[in-house]
Amino acid sequence: MMKLGCCYYPEHWPEDIWAEDAKRMVEMGLSQVRIGEFAWSRLEPTAGQYEWEWLDRAIKTLGDAGLEIILGTPTATPPKWLVDSMPDMVAVDEQGRPRKFGSRRHYCFSHQGYREQCARIVEAMAQRYGENPAIVAWQTDNEYGCHDTIVSYSEAAKMGFRRWLSDKYDHVDALNSAWGNVFWSMEYRSFDEVEPPNLTVTEPNPAHVLDYRRFASDEVVTFNKLQVDILRARSPGRDMIHNYMGFFTEFDHHDVGRDLDVASWDSYPLGFLEQFWFSDEEKLRYTRQGHPDIAAFHHDLYRGCCAGGRWSVMEQQPGPVNWARYNPAPLDGMVRLWTLEAMAHGAELVSYFRWRQAPFAQEQMHAGLLRPDSAVAPGGHEAALAAADIEKLGQIGETAKSVALLFSYEAAWLFEAQPQGQSFRYLELVFEMYSALRQLGLNVDIVAPDVALDDYKMVVVPSLPILSPSLVERIAKLDVPVLFGPRTGSKTADFAIPADLAPGPLQQLIPLKVARVESLRPGMTEKGSDYEVTRWIETVETGLSADEMVDDGRGIIFSSGPVGYLASWPPAPLIKRVFAAMAKEAEIATLDLPRDLRVRQLGHVHFAFNYGTGDCDITDHLQGGELILGEALIKPAGVAAWTVA
Repeated sequence: MMKLGCCYYPEHWPEDIWAEDAKRMVEMGLSQVRIGEFAWSRLEPTAGQYEWEWLDRAIKTLGDAGLEIILGTPTATPPKWLVDSMPDMVAVDEQGRPRKFGSRRHYCFSHQGYREQCARIVEAMAQRYGENPAIVAWQTDNEYGCHDTIVSYSEAAKMGFRRWLSDKYDHVDALNSAWGNVFWSMEYRSFDEVEPPNLTVTEPNPAHVLDYRRFASDEVVTFNKLQVDILRARSPGRDMIHNYMGFFTEFDHHDVGRDLDVASWDSYPLGFLEQFWFSDEEKLRYTRQGHPDIAAFHHDLYRGCCAGGRWSVMEQQPGPVNWARYNPAPLDGMVRLWTLEAMAHGAELVSYFRWRQAPFAQEQMHAGLLRPDSAVAPGGHEAALAAADIEKLGQIGETAKSVALLFSYEAAWLFEAQPQGQSFRYLELVFEMYSALRQLGLNVDIVAPDVALDDYKMVVVPSLPILSPSLVERIAKLDVPVLFGPRTGSKTADFAIPADLAPGPLQQLIPLKVARVESLRPGMTEKGSDYEVTRWIETVETGLSADEMVDDGRGIIFSSGPVGYLASWPPAPLIKRVFAAMAKEAEIATLDLPRDLRVRQLGHVHFAFNYGTGDCDITDHLQGGELILGEALIKPAGVAAWTVA
């Protein structure tokens, strides 16, 4: 059964209220608490001088109250004395400016001296608390990459990149060939001549940029593994967790997840709606709810980031946040809805950020479950309601696999390096296809390109510019409908156009060739039957008849057997219709859902969530089932759950 928890910072509060806080957490229905991830300056105020006693008492107080503890390693916030001891440990931004002390995440993943210091503090914590029965899990660091800190252009990163290139290419001639450095006389005589791809006169070689992004991602993987290996040795039997972020692609989460037991993420639906690409109409419509697919998208994404599909929400928005351009309060009921929606997607834990709103420093405007005066905030009341709902629903089984949506972090880096159109955003492309699937009431698993697909009834690949032969072989063995989106197979692994043009190796399954691509500025459209193509369109050469074409006669959807190719940015009416046809072919039932309603099945239980501001009647969707939570007429921010015999 899913657990509830919160993020707590005992070092922020007088010790004489710790026990009362712990008691109130349990009374609210919480059973886990995350602590410690920002406490390095209190744990080691001076080099080599540890002060554990306060944390000993905090862990005992929380554990004695019956709370399970997730203990964070404090490496996201190195103390001032450490930065002063090696000033070159900080990351350097694209403009060559050091990221200074005074907030957080002021380190470069590539700095070997900082890695040694991280290993030392993690080893010391693991020795002291690794066998403590109250500790059930460890969180490594905090939000890798927050505040644009994955890609660093420091001296340490430069030297690390040169070593990485030497390992990959062995000889500089191979690098020159792979990158096409004959262009503009960019050839190198040795790896020692290669610099990071910043501060160039015009755009750097995109192959150079892609390799630098791969290198930066690999640095996160090894940094995380360094901590995990220490913790596993000193604290056996505890889960290893990291808390990823929303709409964040700066490193490969699948690669990091291979060393973890649980993938968690930090869910701030209102902040993400405000900060990302959503239209003004959507931002106003969902200003207090969040877009209906933001939370679900990340639930399904992070469920695919660890073997076994274990995942959690480590930070759940409980009220207004402090970091978006505008920070409205959630609609009454939304904190409960977000919590139960995570349950419907199979979460093990929803942990609210934070227990009490801080009255000081950068996050003092960020709401908690309690107000700064310790009165229960609206989010705290809704957390208690969600706890009662979870208890009522009890243990729910797993759901059979249905639709697989393939997601590639490398694809995001490639399109950022060479978008060929300002509005071509990989994340937005994936999200729009995911949203179309959800509007049909489909359960979706977002998976890495190397995941086995045999048990799925339908496969969607929004775009995969670098298409491996092994994936093509696996797709060829499937007998289910598959759709590939634009720019698939458009590049080799070395970031070049394939000799036989796009979609490269996919031509083995669908005989077509992309002869020309166009990016369309806002206002430019190509009209179809009941839709308009915007942003991107491809001209295709093929002997196949088009399944769909725009008014000028260009085909934009082609199919050969079960494999289809979409040669444009997906128009919403068209892609929803295509997915409905694929689902029918796959014998997957679909629903015609209202715009603001979403559903999810988990085991034998069906859930419905109303993201609108008006009532929503789900009577037609119950299929004769028995309601076990809520009513058939769902109020705004309401939830219903039912079973079908």
